[in-house]
Amino acid sequence: MNSPQPSPQFELFAFWRTSATYRVRVALNLKGLTAHERIVNLDAGEQRSEEFLKINPLGAIPALVQPGHPPLTQSLAILEFLDEFQPDPPLLPTDLHGRARVRSIAAMLAADTHPLITPRVKKYLASSAASFDDAAWRAWQIQWFGTGLTAVEQRLAADTHTGAFCHGNTPTLADVVLASIVVMTRLFKITVPGTPVIDRIMQSCDAHAAFARAEPVRQQGAPA
Repeated sequence: MNSPQPSPQFELFAFWRTSATYRVRVALNLKGLTAHERIVNLDAGEQRSEEFLKINPLGAIPALVQPGHPPLTQSLAILEFLDEFQPDPPLLPTDLHGRARVRSIAAMLAADTHPLITPRVKKYLASSAASFDDAAWRAWQIQWFGTGLTAVEQRLAADTHTGAFCHGNTPTLADVVLASIVVMTRLFKITVPGTPVIDRIMQSCDAHAAFARAEPVRQQGAPA
């Protein structure tokens, strides 16, 4: 007889293809935690609904809700919350400088790269320039994906702390965020050349069940 599955401990407001939602899915998988997903259809504008704006006034996903507590927003804050909620396996190194390094690599992508290629940026650019079309948006994506990933590649290649993953040989918060950007480049069929260290780290991520189960194309709502 199969053992009963644990009841979800959280409610996750999610959408199949977003980079930030992917991060939370990976972290939940790594921690062995469960969440009931409530789909917020970004293509239909549901993130701007009155109901969802009560959860996140910014109208962005993901949002993580634990019964009896206010909603948690911003993927990096959610990842650190999950790391404290379930410390094993850890997403941050035990030493001070290691934690700062991992957070820095994660921020290079989550704070300096990802915000430039979100739908709200595309919407603004399209509304402010009549000549901004799909080709211009793709060029924009290639520019900023390339800038961010190239900088992280240089950082990883120059540091002896880089192992099978971004920091040593187990996944950390940095790998969760790095993978969240790379899976978007794959989804949009964008190739960033000259990143052998990132390519090697992504092989480690791709082989890890927690990352594989979080792939956007495997989520509810993804196109066939």
